[in-house]
Amino acid sequence: MASSDLNRSHDPARRSWVESANAGGDFPLQNLPFGVFRREGEAPRGGVAIGEQILDLPTVLAAGLLHGEAVAAARAAAGPVLNPLLALSPAARSALRLALGDLLDADAPRGRAAAARAADLLVPMAEAALLPPVAIGGFTDFLASIHHTRRMGTGRLPPAFLHQPLAYAGRASSIGVSGATVCRPCGQWRDEAGVLHFGPEPWLDFELEVGAFVAGGNALGTPIPIAAAAEHLFGCCLLNDWSARAMQRFETIPLGPFTGKSFATTISPWIVTVEALAPFRVPAAPRGPEEAPVPPHLAAPADQAAGAFAIALEALLLTPRLRAAGAEPAPITRTAFAGMYWTLAQMLAQHASNGCNLLPGDLFASGTTSGAEDTSCACLAERTRYGAAPLALPDGEQRAWLEDGDEVILRGRATAPGRVPIGFGECRARVVPALV
Repeated sequence: MASSDLNRSHDPARRSWVESANAGGDFPLQNLPFGVFRREGEAPRGGVAIGEQILDLPTVLAAGLLHGEAVAAARAAAGPVLNPLLALSPAARSALRLALGDLLDADAPRGRAAAARAADLLVPMAEAALLPPVAIGGFTDFLASIHHTRRMGTGRLPPAFLHQPLAYAGRASSIGVSGATVCRPCGQWRDEAGVLHFGPEPWLDFELEVGAFVAGGNALGTPIPIAAAAEHLFGCCLLNDWSARAMQRFETIPLGPFTGKSFATTISPWIVTVEALAPFRVPAAPRGPEEAPVPPHLAAPADQAAGAFAIALEALLLTPRLRAAGAEPAPITRTAFAGMYWTLAQMLAQHASNGCNLLPGDLFASGTTSGAEDTSCACLAERTRYGAAPLALPDGEQRAWLEDGDEVILRGRATAPGRVPIGFGECRARVVPALV
């Protein structure tokens, strides 16, 4: 990680006048993720998470607390979607982050002025509905974990996997934000005897992934080179790529996932900027001696040196029985994002390598983030060996696949020595019965 990637917004010594931001949660002063929210009876608007509060950007603008380039950037972030912010230059977005950090800093002059107006500027997160942060024009889901790919392919890799990030085009219209329910889909599938059925999916699964939002974009026919790809990454969220495994297995050959994937995707509501993640950059995962080298169009020294991120990820399950007992959700997966075979920049560069035009607010996902260990299998298909080895929960329940009423909760936290950890907030959704 180059020292030029860091500025005072990353200073681990800084503290906010918003006390809950200093309590070790997901949203300290060093994070400042962007989102969209509303209170009952009010219009949706842009905000920034700080501790257990939301900094209301339209109110900040109206109070005249920002100056210079940050004003225009704040206006772009203050509306009902963040797409205008993602269309700005990296310098403009960075200027806004710096200004907001100063505004929330307990020791900065502008911070002390803002603290005196805290009641006007802050909205308790508990009083707000968190909305999808951008209008997503396109959604692409990659396949970037070599461990997930091998397990799902019974040890084999698709011929192209070692040479380029693979992906399928997902459905943007069925992406929902954390807290929404997911309706069990209906479709065609074969049972173990080979009999074809149409009905509720019997093998409903989750996939623990990281999503990335595109900034800037490119003109149709103009690739984004790997050396410039990082400039087109605005920020990240947690993402659950819900999977109807029986439907997917029946339909996948020859054109890939369709109804087994398009019924629902859930994302966390706050976008953690790539700039906030700069202190947590680590080298890209190394290649084995028997594996193909990184192809030239996806090879850049800076990306190989610091293109991955040290983010610890976990998935938890809250069953109806656990919920009724008032019990905590049960951890079922813990994995590390740094182990992905392809970096986010390589995924974006590959996406645009054929001249595909990416737009500000487009979303792409990492694919299932499974590691080498069994406990890091980031979906039930891997964790239970396609249902053959059901997962034992602390209360004695078992799960081969998700049941109605189950709630999947995803969490992520970036950590590095000497740095203030930052998180993503939860990505959670509960399964409801099929509409039949």
